This record gives sequence, structure tokens and C-alpha cells, in this order.
Amino acid sequence: MNKPLADRIRPEALEDVVGQRHLLTPGKALYNLIESGDIPNLIFYGPSGVGKTTVASIIANKTNRSLRKLNGTTASTQDIKDIVAEIGTFTAPNGILLYLDEIQYFNKRQQQTLLEFIENGKITLIASTTENPYFYVYPAILSRSTVFEFKSVEWQDIIPAINRGFDILAGENAVDISFEDGVAEKIARGSGGDVRKALNGVENCFYATPTVDASKQITLEIASQLTQKSSVRYDKDGDEHYDIISAYQKSMRGSDPDAALHYLARLLEAGDLPSACRRLMVCACEDVGLAYPQIIPMVKSCVDIAQAVGLPEAKIPLADAVILVATAPKSNSGVNAIDEAMADVSAGNYGPIPRQLQNKHFDGEDSEVKGQFYIYPHTFKNHWTYQQYLPDAIKDKTYYHYGDNKNEQAFKTYWDKVKGSGE
Repeated sequence: MNKPLADRIRPEALEDVVGQRHLLTPGKALYNLIESGDIPNLIFYGPSGVGKTTVASIIANKTNRSLRKLNGTTASTQDIKDIVAEIGTFTAPNGILLYLDEIQYFNKRQQQTLLEFIENGKITLIASTTENPYFYVYPAILSRSTVFEFKSVEWQDIIPAINRGFDILAGENAVDISFEDGVAEKIARGSGGDVRKALNGVENCFYATPTVDASKQITLEIASQLTQKSSVRYDKDGDEHYDIISAYQKSMRGSDPDAALHYLARLLEAGDLPSACRRLMVCACEDVGLAYPQIIPMVKSCVDIAQAVGLPEAKIPLADAVILVATAPKSNSGVNAIDEAMADVSAGNYGPIPRQLQNKHFDGEDSEVKGQFYIYPHTFKNHWTYQQYLPDAIKDKTYYHYGDNKNEQAFKTYWDKVKGSGE
């Protein structure tokens, strides 16, 4: 059959949808809306293969409006106008329910055209997107829609769909089917929370297994070969990219080496070596910083090695560096200090550079005070003497506050002693 298995076994009732219990159990808002039959404009947001299209199809079956489908990757403004032209005709006497998949690919003008026709209520929109709708959907459409977030399906919840898929294939092909232990789990875990991908794996395993005496035995080996990678959800231009690198840095900042390694593995599995290296160096400077400043050249060295050897060997120096950053003492005193200084500069809170710091080599005849008056610190004990360095307008400003770690406190003790002497 040419129609994919995932489409052939698509659920027709909310109770049969895999996962999404936070939306589709009695008492939940989306469930109640669907059961009422009074459907507002909806936006379904979440990764692919988690039931957005299935739920939209179920909604279509519960309404007496004519269902039309468009895909944002291929549809044009004319397609919208053609659908609108049906309103009030015998093909759509009660209005139209438009299911628009991948709405994020509609440009602003296309979305504005769509808005014109959903405002009067003759078109009810159900749009789906894998990207954050608050970034990609025209605000006026958002304000007229209710957004529901669909989540990745837990692998345990996918197993019943996998078993059902094998049963359907066995019936369609008149064969008996058996499995080695762990086959369904292997396919489920390898789907990355995508039910459609899991069912594609079911088909692949079924047809890749030879039929002997009208029976098939699906082996763990064949399932492993066909699900070698765990379908890491990753799009370098999408939300998942930013979620992973955010979790990666926050895990290092939070001193959790296990979580940091997990997110490093996801970046490397997706082949995103640049992001793994960049965030690692940022974290070494931003989150460890002055608590252990020696870490910065060490991490840079690991990054250089990783980039020199490439994947897969790059995982080794990067893992060393990630563990080092995650387990190192932390201080953000450096980033706080520069943020405060930049805030002052951005706000115009500064003044002329003190005369003694200016690059003066001579004074003009009109200068009332001649001489630069710079004091050279190295001629004094401990290579320090008091001198004003900040402009007059902010001369008493303090940007840097010593962190409470051993390293910075040692520096503080030293300078308190030196500067306290008055020399």
C-alpha cells in the first residue's frame, strides 16, 4: 500500500490519541472545547509526529463545516482565496474549517490575507506549527486564537501504537508475526517521541524481515539496524536548537556534570560542534570566571583540539572540558561588573577622561594648567598608589564586587592590605 502506516491507523477518537493527556482527558480545556463542537480558532504548537494533525482531523469530524487543508510550505495566497470563494456555496454552506499545517512558513502578507477571512467567522482556523507561535505567527491571528502546546510522547506511551501497527501489517499481509524481547522498546526509544517515526520504523522492520512459512520474526538486530540513531529533535533555526544549548549552559552553570554531558551528547549527535564549543567557552568565562581563571585557557585548548580532530573524536576533549566547567567553583562577578559598566555607558553616565590618564604629550599655549600629572604606580611599594581613574561624574562608582570564592577572596585580602596602607 502506498499510504503510510501512520495515516492508515490514525485515531478517530480523542481517547485513542497517543500521549497529550495534559490536553485530551475529560475536564481539560481542549477536550471540552472539542466535545462541545463549538470550535474557536486554534493553534497547535509542538514537535512533529505528536498528534497535532490527528487531533485536527478528529475536530473536523465533529463539526458540520467543510474541511480544507493547506500546508504552509506549499500554499499560496491564491489558495486561500480559492477556499474563501467556496464560502456560501453548496460545497461549504456552513462555512469552512481550514487546517493549515506549518503556518510558520506563511509570510506576513499571507497571514494578513488569512486574517481578513477568519475575522468574520466564516473560516475557522486550526493551524499547527513546530515553532514557537509567539515568534512566527502574526500577532493579530494570535490574538484571535487559542494556543495549545503539544509535547513529545514518552516512549512507553508509543509501544501500544507500535504493537497495533505490527498487527495491522500482519493482517494485511496474511502472515503471523513474533518478536524478540526488546523490539518494541527499541523502536519506541529510537523514535525521539515522534509517533509517526515509530510507525515508519514498524513498517521498515516488517518489510526488511523475510517471510518464512507465512510468518515473520522481528529480531532485535534488525530493529537496531533500522533505528540506529534516536531521532534527536534538532533544527539549527528552530526552538529545539535554542532549548538544547540553553539547557547545556544552564547545566554547567548549575554544576551538574551529568546533565551537561547529556546535552553535549545531543548537540554532538546532531553534528552541532560549533554550538557545543561556543557555549562551552562562554560558560567558562561567564559562570566560572574569576573563581578559577585558569580554566579559560584550558577550555580554549580543549575546544581547539576538538575542532582540529573533528567528530566523532571531538567528543573526548569536549567531555573533559564540560566536566571541568561543571565541577569548577563558580563566580559571575566578572560578567556582573561589565554589565554594570556597559549600562552606565549606554545611559550616557560618564564624563571626560581625567587629565592624568589622557594621552597628553604637550600642552597648548592656551592651557591654564600645564602638565599631565600622571603617577606611575610601579615606582611605589607594591606597585600601587592612590590615583583617580574614573571620570569625575562617576569617580566613586564600584562595578566589580569580589566573589565569595577562595580565589577572589585571596585577591581581596591582598588589595585590602595594600590599599589600606594608604600608599
